[in-house]
Amino acid sequence: MLTEDTLTAEERAAIESVPTGLFIDGEWRTTASTLPVLDPATGQPLCSVADATPDDGLAALTAAAAAQAGWAATPPRERSDILMRAHRLLLDEADRLATVATLEMGKPLAEARGEITYAAEFFRWFAEEAVRLDGGYMPAPGGGSRFLVTKQPVGPSLLITPWNFPMAMGARKIGPALAAGCTSVVKPAEQTPLCTLALAEILHRAGVPAGVVNVVTTSDPGRLMTPLILDERSRKLSFTGSTAVGKLLLEQCARTVMRTSMELGGNAPFLVFDDADLDAAVEGAMAAKMRNIGQACTAANRFFVQRGVVAEFAERLAARMAALPLGRGTEPGVVVGPLIDEDAVAKVTELVADARERGARALVGGEPMTGPGNFYPATVLVDVPDDARICHTEVFGPVASIAAFDTEAEVLDRANDTPYGLVGYVYTESLRRGLRVCEALDTGMVGLNQGVVSNPAAPFGGVKESGLGREGGLVGIDEFLEIKYIGVTL
Repeated sequence: MLTEDTLTAEERAAIESVPTGLFIDGEWRTTASTLPVLDPATGQPLCSVADATPDDGLAALTAAAAAQAGWAATPPRERSDILMRAHRLLLDEADRLATVATLEMGKPLAEARGEITYAAEFFRWFAEEAVRLDGGYMPAPGGGSRFLVTKQPVGPSLLITPWNFPMAMGARKIGPALAAGCTSVVKPAEQTPLCTLALAEILHRAGVPAGVVNVVTTSDPGRLMTPLILDERSRKLSFTGSTAVGKLLLEQCARTVMRTSMELGGNAPFLVFDDADLDAAVEGAMAAKMRNIGQACTAANRFFVQRGVVAEFAERLAARMAALPLGRGTEPGVVVGPLIDEDAVAKVTELVADARERGARALVGGEPMTGPGNFYPATVLVDVPDDARICHTEVFGPVASIAAFDTEAEVLDRANDTPYGLVGYVYTESLRRGLRVCEALDTGMVGLNQGVVSNPAAPFGGVKESGLGREGGLVGIDEFLEIKYIGVTL
């Protein structure tokens, strides 16, 4: 049931426009039980969606497996055209979809609109890549034969998406799978299923054949997905989520030696040297920290600022953070929306309290808010010691923790002292230092004098415990392709 007292007519219409069943073999199916979708700004239910059983999941995999040969044989230009139609539909319906994203996830409406554009761009990028799958031809070094190299779709793929960017992460996985000729079963996060269901409906209208994309929503991901992962018909798993869950999934995938790509947790360092343009550094810090209310794997987690400018940087950042309007994401001007759920608020509260007990000071924020909704204020901590838990745990909230450093060698040791390696940020006006530090950071991506690194045309991914493989860029489609070599005797 929709809550009549918390939704405007426009918001109610946006929610009611999204199908709430399972999308299997081109049809919407109901289930005996349902899963409530909550508004994180109020804690009230928005609607309920189907709650899939393991049998529902296997039905989705059966549909994907049955459709695989036909989709793989579909000409690349046809696959490209479908993705381009989906790209246009996303842009045409951006306002409606942004409202859905804001209501179920909490991010401000302006950011939600940006996510829809970002998602659409993945479809356009992989539409263009679909018609550019190449191979090779060469004479054997010893003569007498030729080597042919071709690429073929890996096969039915399991795609598990997170709650923080539900539309964009769906497009980032579904786009290359479709372009490569792979069918899929998509399992969205239980907190934010509506964006993925809306995406499935758009892909259906764009012309994706029955069985090629299937979506199953569930309150029990482990019970649903384990049989699918262990089924030999599944040939690829793409997962975005926590490192702990990623490790468990890798263990399961090892049983059938399934292809995997993992975009896992981060602990991004943000380095500001004393020769940095502080205006640019503060602007970049706001982008790297506050995008999606700090709930991003790319969010700056640890701010290391050279001692000569640390006080001024912290003062400027605190002033900017203190001025951010907080509220429900659909309200005009709001920049800081609610966190995803009560557990997220509890985690941030505990991390900030631990840092303050160890000597950190809050220049702004630092205390949880009272009242309805999962809100936590924008917070700046200074004098944060390296042994504080916040320096070793992904915060996933609007908290910037700042510590001073003296030398380049010192800060690199501290920045790399983590099992994670997704992204880092560096601010300096020295080109030599910038390139030197970027190369020395143990991360898959680095923003040099920029606070946002995500781009569909760039390879997104990490090293160490931040993941395997890359999404986006020229190599993104390769995650869904197998390379086949054919030897030909002349």
